[in-house]
Amino acid sequence: MLPLLEQPDDWTEPGVHAVVEHVYRIPLALPVDGLAAVNVYVIEDPGGLILIDSGWARPETEKALVEALQSLGHRLGDIDQIIVTHAHWDHYTQALALRESLGTRVRIGWEERHSIEDFDLADGSYPRQAVLLRACGAPELAARVEAMTAEPHELDMPFGPPDAWLKDGERIVLTDRRLDVLATPGHTRGHVVLGDPLSGLLFSGDHVLPHITPSLGFERSPERHPLRSYLASLRLVRGMPDALLLPAHGPVTRSVHTRVDELIAHHEERLDEVVRQVASGADTAYAVARALPWTRRLRRLDDLPLVHQMTAVLEIDAHLGVLAGQGAVTWRDVEGTRRFAPAG
Repeated sequence: MLPLLEQPDDWTEPGVHAVVEHVYRIPLALPVDGLAAVNVYVIEDPGGLILIDSGWARPETEKALVEALQSLGHRLGDIDQIIVTHAHWDHYTQALALRESLGTRVRIGWEERHSIEDFDLADGSYPRQAVLLRACGAPELAARVEAMTAEPHELDMPFGPPDAWLKDGERIVLTDRRLDVLATPGHTRGHVVLGDPLSGLLFSGDHVLPHITPSLGFERSPERHPLRSYLASLRLVRGMPDALLLPAHGPVTRSVHTRVDELIAHHEERLDEVVRQVASGADTAYAVARALPWTRRLRRLDDLPLVHQMTAVLEIDAHLGVLAGQGAVTWRDVEGTRRFAPAG
């Protein structure tokens, strides 16, 4: 593992921050509440620049990228390809904008095809989530989510398939290094991380974040058991040699293993809390979510923004799915609602 070069105290500080030799982190501001920036990584290679993730497609993003690359002596046209960890807009859409203007090659994980191919704003912002919320015992929340409409700037957002799909286990060979593609479903079905074993780096996207717990299955076409996949993906990464953690949100840190252990412990604690709530009589994902505190501020579910309420309830549903698979709880369908009870 190469030594980590000095990073600013504030990870969102604009500019170009060297991580190791020929690898740079560029934080790009985001136009959304609750998420200040996304880290885009630049790898200098004699065959051309490699971008890992790209930012939210808008003029401010492109301007920041241009200025950052200029400070390194490069231009946008020097980008050979953009490798995207998953299809959320803050990672994928600027890549598609650059492809449209410059012909830059874009690649993303194969399993992202489900949500990419199903994407149609005419169906609403979160059509599948509204259906799932009703099964979670939250019909009023589902109706509010169903009524959400796209923001004007979202209607013109570039979206669609990549130039090529990344496959699990694929090896991207560059001149002086290689990037190993590892499928890590959970946050999304097709999320991938990229390991650079020669330098001891892991470009973790949203799979492993240093300060926050990634949402689960937050996509157009989620899988049925995202937490099961996420925990398996965490253990897969934990089985790899330790590396510097290069996340999409938050500072670069020195140990992937340390943060993976914390994330696994968090979900184990949450599973225990969910079992206790079911034993106390909470019989739906919505009822459990209302009984638990949320965020570091320990807020009530009803005090969260609408989209966060949605993801919170669906996260509890994912925990209940894991517990049912373990035999810790049982469930039955009652007029379209999944109702849970303690096992035995």
